[in-house]
Amino acid sequence: MSTSGGVLERADRDRAEERPPSMVERMTTIMVAFGSPSSRLSLEDVQDATGLPRSTAHRILNQLIALDWVRHTPAGYALGSRALGLGGGDAPEMDLRAAAAETLRSLHLETGLVVHLGVLEGADVRILDKVGGALAARVPSRVGGRLPASWALIGKAQLAFLPPEEVDALVAVQLAQASDKRRVDLVALHRELVRVRARAGVVLDRGRNHLRLGCVAAPIIGRDGPCGGISLVGGPQIDFEQLAPMVVRATRAVAHRLASFR
Repeated sequence: MSTSGGVLERADRDRAEERPPSMVERMTTIMVAFGSPSSRLSLEDVQDATGLPRSTAHRILNQLIALDWVRHTPAGYALGSRALGLGGGDAPEMDLRAAAAETLRSLHLETGLVVHLGVLEGADVRILDKVGGALAARVPSRVGGRLPASWALIGKAQLAFLPPEEVDALVAVQLAQASDKRRVDLVALHRELVRVRARAGVVLDRGRNHLRLGCVAAPIIGRDGPCGGISLVGGPQIDFEQLAPMVVRATRAVAHRLASFR
């Protein structure tokens, strides 16, 4: 009996070794390749560390990006906010809020408009802070609230500085999760993002919408690309084009202050 049992155990092990790794196993292998929260890996690094084919590694990385487990930065692939959050890694957002607090208050006092601080989180932009006084009640946003990044100006300002394939992956997730029937024209979106990038990330809406609210937004560009965005919101009578340089200066001030934290 013992001999028979040993044969069966070896047969089970042999079958397990022959079985191709599951998607969960391959994703786990990629996540383990990031040795620390600050790791930056190229596609070649991931391929070497995991032994996966290049095309497979690239496809899984795009899926992880869309779900915010991984992000793509100019310096390479890095852990996303979902992965960092599991390890108590909310420090980047805390640093961003601290770095932006004084600038947001000053921007509101100078303009009298509602100021938002937002970060990309998967296919959405999440509002980290909102300063607006009495006008804030007219603007349907809240701290902790989420908006599709491809629709919200503060999201588009940041999407403009991501690789096109990452934008495609995020929009695919947004459409899969959308509860309404609004669609995103990817070709039109990419054209708009090219224009936004040419304007240093500035996005404008002059209030031609059902809320009769105008907006100007710009990204906060950190060491690894967009790490947040700032927007000003007010009535359609406001000249948001004239306010755009003020918002850009504010984002640069926050980026400079944030860099001093690290």
